[in-house]
Amino acid sequence: MTTQTHPGGTYTLAGDLTLSRIGYGAMQLAGPGVFGPPADRAAAVAVLREAVALGITHVDTADFYGPYVTNEIIREALHPYPADLHVVTKVGAVRDDQGGWPHAREPGQLRRQVEQNLEHLGLDRLDLVNLRVGGERRPEPGSVARPFTALAELQAEGLIRHLGISTVTAEQVAEAQSIAPVATVQNFYNIANRQDDDLIDSLAEQGIAYVPYFPLGGFSPLQSGRLDAVAARLGSTPAAVAQAWLLQRSPNILLIPGTSSVAHLRENVAAADLALPDDELAVLSSIGA
Repeated sequence: MTTQTHPGGTYTLAGDLTLSRIGYGAMQLAGPGVFGPPADRAAAVAVLREAVALGITHVDTADFYGPYVTNEIIREALHPYPADLHVVTKVGAVRDDQGGWPHAREPGQLRRQVEQNLEHLGLDRLDLVNLRVGGERRPEPGSVARPFTALAELQAEGLIRHLGISTVTAEQVAEAQSIAPVATVQNFYNIANRQDDDLIDSLAEQGIAYVPYFPLGGFSPLQSGRLDAVAARLGSTPAAVAQAWLLQRSPNILLIPGTSSVAHLRENVAAADLALPDDELAVLSSIGA
């Protein structure tokens, strides 16, 4: 059962989908390279159950993690799901035999992916589906109208509750919004990589969640050194400080740190209680300026 305390507080999407601001990213539950099964399936199940016990109500996954592995473990660990637990998934890619992530964004492919997510998670409807547009960390130019329209049609059929979009430009977000309401945007963003500052502020004004991934990705050695110094002064860890900065950056930011360790999971949740003083916030914010 979930506790009454949600780490980092909560954020409500589209007026009816309330998520804990610190969620759990399930990518690391699969094997190396997010391919194949984990070395210790029981440990993966334990991490998911501890996440729920800690008050996390937002689990981020994708059927192409494994593939299928993480969704099957989520179902094993948590089904039947608590009423306040929401599983957010992604479509738009598949896995090849070498572990690559080729795009799969044709309407028929997207329908199949939605159906597979429903099957492997044991659900009749997906709370939120993100369309993955770009590759790892990088948006790709081009229209999102065809794939996003396909997802909007699946939403109209009742298979999807809300839609989001991932690894995209501000222009692609706007194009998607012209087709159907966008509840979340999931992009690469952290203290050192601030290309989405304006987009985050715009989404906050519209009540749309922004979910950054790779909170410690793409740092230079100098930037990492400055982050380490702040963490040392606060008696914390760089990961906790980086996540605390994101939580304080904007109220519409939701985090999905991933881990296969219960101890590391508890450290991630502890970031919700770390209040960064103004002087250290200034130091951190200058890293990506």
